Amino acid sequence: MPQSKLASTIAIAIALAAALAAVPALSQTSGGEDSGSWFKNLLRYGGLTVPPAAPRPSDEVYCPSVGVVEGGAAMQAYSGGRTGDANALRHQLSIAQVARECTGQEDGSILVKVGIEGRALIGPAGSAGRFDSPVTFVIKRGDRILASKTQRVAVAVPAGDTQASFVAIENGLVVPPGTSEYEIEVGLVPGAGKGTAAHPKRRVPRG
Repeated sequence: MPQSKLASTIAIAIALAAALAAVPALSQTSGGEDSGSWFKNLLRYGGLTVPPAAPRPSDEVYCPSVGVVEGGAAMQAYSGGRTGDANALRHQLSIAQVARECTGQEDGSILVKVGIEGRALIGPAGSAGRFDSPVTFVIKRGDRILASKTQRVAVAVPAGDTQASFVAIENGLVVPPGTSEYEIEVGLVPGAGKGTAAHPKRRVPRG
């Protein structure tokens, strides 16, 4: 998908964030035919609905589930330097759901598309407004980083509301030809996964 079209799609999703708070919880089934998940449809098709005769990615390539790097599941902001004090929490951005698709290329490489659906929550010491966070997408094999990209996401919580949703999608991750196994990680931190040590990961629901 061209970057301009991707940016437009994400902008539309963010603009709908206030309405999403009233939508029932997203489907978390792992089957490939869950056309009711708007998040999964956005990742796969670039829109909220399933188009007719949409091409399916190859099922033959290795495509591991997505992990969240240690310390990257959420980003909090506190008032008065009172880090960890729930009463001083201004806002929190967190990863609620992840999805990925892997497509084999003619040269033997694998094109990986990764998306996250996240939540913004206003804390006791905070107020509605616009918040942002870096999101890093990492492809690695052991301690070796194969691909890593970081983008910033922004979400607006309207006055009178306490939460909103946001979406981030990265479709430019390439696994080199001849790579038998690899890991996919995401995190709400800049440059996640660029160190040499392997980090423990936790799994989040995927679309």
